[in-house]
Amino acid sequence: MDDLIESLEKKGVLRSASIKEALANIDRKDFVPADLAHLAYEDTALPIGQGQTISQPYTVVFMLELLAPKAGDHIMDVGHGSAWQTAILAEIVGEQGRVYAIELLEGLSKLGRENISKYPELLKRISFYCQDASPGLPEVGERIAGFDGIIAAAEVEDAPKAWREQLKTGGRLVYPQDQAIVREVKHGVGVFDVSRYPGFVFVPFVIGVKNS
Repeated sequence: MDDLIESLEKKGVLRSASIKEALANIDRKDFVPADLAHLAYEDTALPIGQGQTISQPYTVVFMLELLAPKAGDHIMDVGHGSAWQTAILAEIVGEQGRVYAIELLEGLSKLGRENISKYPELLKRISFYCQDASPGLPEVGERIAGFDGIIAAAEVEDAPKAWREQLKTGGRLVYPQDQAIVREVKHGVGVFDVSRYPGFVFVPFVIGVKNS
């Protein structure tokens, strides 16, 4: 991972010490298929089954820098897939924070849990949900007085209204849309500062009934 981390720093995308430390502690190799382990430290997306991928490290770090997670945060992670990003988030938010990881596809939900089980301490900081992420997690959002951050790994036509509603004031929403990454910072009810960063390609967001 050291060479990959150094490469991401040289490209100017990796800037935060907390994200760098988490990358160093969470081995991407633990989250890719065994037959692709030799490619784990390449800056490329890799297939993980069911038409889905583990995202390119550059893209993951780019989105994490926009999300700006910190210790104690409560983060909704939409479309966790192999759960590499989920693990990184759990490492950053620490024991006082929590990651709420949602995956619609049952096979990938199981895969993510299995991968995270290699990191028992992190597993304690994650709640897994196998369901449609469109409604968000309203009961959780109400209990914690809003999420500090919401991040999605698949492209949406528009972020669901529920995600914006469940974000606390000052919270960050990061998601792919129309071959770009969008960040929305909430300043109040219905008030958001929106930034777009073009030049990215993602798998589409899946809505509907769970399947294996």
